[in-house]
Amino acid sequence: MSLAVGDAGFGYGPVPLFSGLSFNVAPGEAVAVVGANGAGKSTLLRCLAGAEVLDSGSVLIGGASLDESSAAFRTAVASLLDDADHFPDLSVVEHLRLLASLHSSPFDVLALLEEVGLAAVADQLPPTLSSGQRHRLGLASCFVRPRSVLVLDEPEQRLDASGRAWLRSRLLAEKAAGVAVVFASHDQELVEAVACRTVVL
Repeated sequence: MSLAVGDAGFGYGPVPLFSGLSFNVAPGEAVAVVGANGAGKSTLLRCLAGAEVLDSGSVLIGGASLDESSAAFRTAVASLLDDADHFPDLSVVEHLRLLASLHSSPFDVLALLEEVGLAAVADQLPPTLSSGQRHRLGLASCFVRPRSVLVLDEPEQRLDASGRAWLRSRLLAEKAAGVAVVFASHDQELVEAVACRTVVL
């Protein structure tokens, strides 16, 4: 499923963060959003994920206007934003099993926990995890469900060198599976390895 941004604009009061922004992401492509801190990268991704509303322009998912409340949108778009939250009273494995169940997903939760490096803390509650482990849980929450569009805000955050190498491989696999990927990043190696092109803010 494709993602198309047309003439998008957003600002706080009279101060624009970005305007006249247009780009497309086809299935199997990845676009990296890059720029200095405060340039509006996270805000743009929040608009793509339906957490914020553009002041002007449009976001189309599979040719249809973005509607964050629709079942089709929620099925198609998986996102990890800068304010990821978790169910505090569910263990890591329970959290992922619940998400998989809600999406009628056949994904192997235990295998995913191994992949993201959380198998050893599968029975812990999210508040007891380190910040890096919580970030990995956020990534796992995207990968445990069906998705046609993947929106990630600095997915390399708090990952060590081996974790960043895994992330590069995982995002390349997402592209190979036909997922349209949009991610903001300060990691030039990740951008060069994964992105088909960049959007500079």
